Amino acid sequence: MSAVISVCHLSKHYGKQCVLNDVSFDIPVGRIVGLIGPNGSGKTSTLKALLGLGSFEGEVQVLGMDPRTRRDALMNEVCFIADVAILPRWLTVAQAVDFVEGVHPGFKREKAEFYIAQTKLMPHMKVKAMSKGMVAQLHLALIMAINAKVLVLDEPTLGLDILYRRQFYQNLLEDYFDDNKTIVVTTHQIEEVEHILSDVIFINEGKLVLADTMDALGERFIEVAVAPEHMQQARDLQPVQTQTVFGQSRMLFDSVAREVLSRLGELRRPGIADIYIATMKGVR
Repeated sequence: MSAVISVCHLSKHYGKQCVLNDVSFDIPVGRIVGLIGPNGSGKTSTLKALLGLGSFEGEVQVLGMDPRTRRDALMNEVCFIADVAILPRWLTVAQAVDFVEGVHPGFKREKAEFYIAQTKLMPHMKVKAMSKGMVAQLHLALIMAINAKVLVLDEPTLGLDILYRRQFYQNLLEDYFDDNKTIVVTTHQIEEVEHILSDVIFINEGKLVLADTMDALGERFIEVAVAPEHMQQARDLQPVQTQTVFGQSRMLFDSVAREVLSRLGELRRPGIADIYIATMKGVR
């Protein structure tokens, strides 16, 4: 199997509204992919297609299975964390752990207890007595304790404070992820996840804008703190973005040779947020 996830000419319509327009990409095993785009860009519709949640046009394969026809089998190998954690209000932490252990063969109780121990959750605590953040913590602990081949995360740390968000991503890297797993994550907090990503996919208004590895982006996009005497030379190279920081001009270039840019000023590797903003400009 060449790709764990293969999406080919994916389209989705709600009535006359097109929310996904001919989207294609492949994701190999052992990758952490950021699916990034503004609200209403088609991110959640893409995730729903991967999970077999609704109809769509085109071809989608996840672990060699069509999510539309083999969803039950697929869900034994795939876990999903939605942007809103919904659990019964009467459920206690201990009951939640017992339930998931009883219904999912890939659940590891000791892992769930390990993640829960890093929170303020107690075994007797009921969902109705938890804050929104605590409910999210319990949901994350249960899902991350399942040994799934594909983990799909839709805004997984929504409602959590910064300390727990950082702890979550640290656990994801150190205790969950390995070369046999694949993770797809959407988030608006790009700066918090870019250090764990191996690949990014930018999507806007239902169209694929960019899909590449982090290494390739590091070679393709370069930011230059342009020296004043080289401003015109830099402009002639058509930067994709120009901004002024503390009186200094910084220009972002796409696919311009590093040796050429090094003559214009100090080079730096831009963040994913910078690349995202630059590539989204003018996309319609």
